[in-house]
Amino acid sequence: MAPLTQAPKGTLDTLPRDSFLLRKIENQMIEIAENFGFKEIRTPTFEHTELFCRSVGDTTDVVQKEMYTFEDKGGRSITLRPEGTAGAMRAVVEHGLTNEPMPLKLFYLLSCFRHEKPQAGRLREFHQFGAELLGSSSPKADAEVILLADSLLSSFEIGEYSLEINSLGCKSCRGEYTKKLIEYFSKNEETLCETCKGRLNKNPLRILDCKSPICKKVAADAPKITEFLCEDCSEHYKGVKKSLDSMGVKYKENPDIVRGLDYYNRTVFEFISSSLGAQSTVCGGGRYDGLISQLGGNDCASLGFGLGIERLVSLYNLTHPEKETKKPKIFISSIGEAASNAAFKYTGELRNKGVFAECDIVGRSLKAQMKYADKLGAKYSIVLGDDEIASGKAVLKDMESGEKREIELRNIAEEIK
Repeated sequence: MAPLTQAPKGTLDTLPRDSFLLRKIENQMIEIAENFGFKEIRTPTFEHTELFCRSVGDTTDVVQKEMYTFEDKGGRSITLRPEGTAGAMRAVVEHGLTNEPMPLKLFYLLSCFRHEKPQAGRLREFHQFGAELLGSSSPKADAEVILLADSLLSSFEIGEYSLEINSLGCKSCRGEYTKKLIEYFSKNEETLCETCKGRLNKNPLRILDCKSPICKKVAADAPKITEFLCEDCSEHYKGVKKSLDSMGVKYKENPDIVRGLDYYNRTVFEFISSSLGAQSTVCGGGRYDGLISQLGGNDCASLGFGLGIERLVSLYNLTHPEKETKKPKIFISSIGEAASNAAFKYTGELRNKGVFAECDIVGRSLKAQMKYADKLGAKYSIVLGDDEIASGKAVLKDMESGEKREIELRNIAEEIK
């Protein structure tokens, strides 16, 4: 039995020293997304299991191996969300959001759950920033979503990363490609892992995404989807590249990108960082034009991406090693009980005016209070005693420069602006 004082395997506690950075990252993401016209959507942590089987695909690793699924007290099969798109699209259909002016632009920040082997950059409970754009089949929509992801990453100054793109085609051109894949992998069937043997005739595209080194080696020489694109898909792919070129976004074409979920079609993309080791993908996404209709809604062109928060934080910490915290604007020290009560009162008044203020509530000596104020990184400090309370005045000290000046206690907030 696991100790009660140990978090479940594959989960992490976000401690105060890390939560400030996490909130900063989230707030910055929200601001950038809103500047692109995206609006926040929030969906439940769990959904009916069938939603993910139908959208993500029952031949994917996510559905076959990784979902946290259980039966609730009503006998219904429920699954903790393994990704964000399916729930967002379910909400779009349920609430008729496709009837709103198009394009519809949504974003979310959420926790996801997958039963995977925990390692650096891969947790069983992880967090994502996601964006979805609905109602446009234009290559410019693909470029806009990619540009949003690029803007998010570049805003955090996380060092070098690269963009890789591919096209998976549509049902029409993928049919011929699927036949060629079955033909190719059938010649190597005995070499494939057991899971991929089962995928061979059901969904051979999934073999290209298998994590097994043996299957990866076999897939290396498999036919490439870009050789089978129909005219419409080929033109769309050219349009995406043209739009990215016009915005100065650098990219590399990688015909091996298929993504791990079945709902993708046409454009797929990944942002890669060499600083993350094996888990090098920071952000990935693409088109899923048939997903809305698959869930019972009207046909609606759609695309989006998911960006891993934990991986982004890891990259940020590599390039910004110093921990950031919010520091008090002022620490009010005190000598004696009357001064302690006054310090507590002034601290409360400052907080009510939106000032981050602190005072001693432990009973430290004056010397210990000043040491504590310094550790907190307070910008200013004041020492209150009987004389200061009687006169209504005190000496304000700049903790960094050492500069001192006398101020009236009633004007503390104005003096430290």
